[in-house]
Amino acid sequence: MQIWAHTLVKNEERYIWYAIMSVIDYIDKVMVWDTGSTDGTMKIVESIKKRYPEKIELKECGEVTPEKYTVLRQKMLDRTNSDWFMILDGDEVWWDDSIRKVTEFVRKKGKGYDTIVNPYFNIVGDIYHFQEEAAGMYKIGKRKGHINVRFINRRIPGLYTTRPHGQHGYFDGKDLIIQERDAKKRIFLDAPYMHFTNMVRSSSREMDLNVPKRKGKLKYEIGDRFPLDFFYPEVFFQPSVKIIHSPWLRNSAKYKIVAAIETPLRRFKRRFAFFEKSGY
Repeated sequence: MQIWAHTLVKNEERYIWYAIMSVIDYIDKVMVWDTGSTDGTMKIVESIKKRYPEKIELKECGEVTPEKYTVLRQKMLDRTNSDWFMILDGDEVWWDDSIRKVTEFVRKKGKGYDTIVNPYFNIVGDIYHFQEEAAGMYKIGKRKGHINVRFINRRIPGLYTTRPHGQHGYFDGKDLIIQERDAKKRIFLDAPYMHFTNMVRSSSREMDLNVPKRKGKLKYEIGDRFPLDFFYPEVFFQPSVKIIHSPWLRNSAKYKIVAAIETPLRRFKRRFAFFEKSGY
């Protein structure tokens, strides 16, 4: 059972090395398609490709709109010859135990399942804090929270992807979104990953603003603090090349001030809002 990873990126300089390196030993191929990065993303991926030339497929696709983003996702899907594929964004970092648990499950039992749902820690402010679970709005089956489908069976009949970036999803040949297919073929594995989507992901905030849909991503929020004995993903302790940013920087005084103002409002809205938005 082969597993490929789909990694569609633009200006992911801060976390792309950690994301790819956290799964590279467990995945058969990582398709890294770049959509016009202007920071160090390409240089970083090229450094990984030199180390794993047989596993990294690097492609420059040029600038894309939210609609073209989904077109590229479909081309990735069409190009994929593996039994399963993984969605690996440039801001997602996995623990060894988590990625091992999921990939071993796929290779042993994957023929009987369509999708795998994973929980994640949504990092806010700095690597030492994560968003409260009440902020997790994804609903899959009877579960709701910081969860997502990150592994998909490529053999789902008629599998395709559609809808613009921010709302796009994967559907079967009957136009049913895969999260709503037979629940017996969907499994939740307690194998979490770290998600840095609400952090600055490029070399600067200005670089982030050059990426479609990223303007509203940065969150000023006081998160829950990880315990002092919390063990971070092993990849953060691996020797890396000099161009890689350290993940251990703490949030600034300015951030703390703005977060102290905005956090109470955010938490109020989560608990008392009468509507939920779909996508971003």
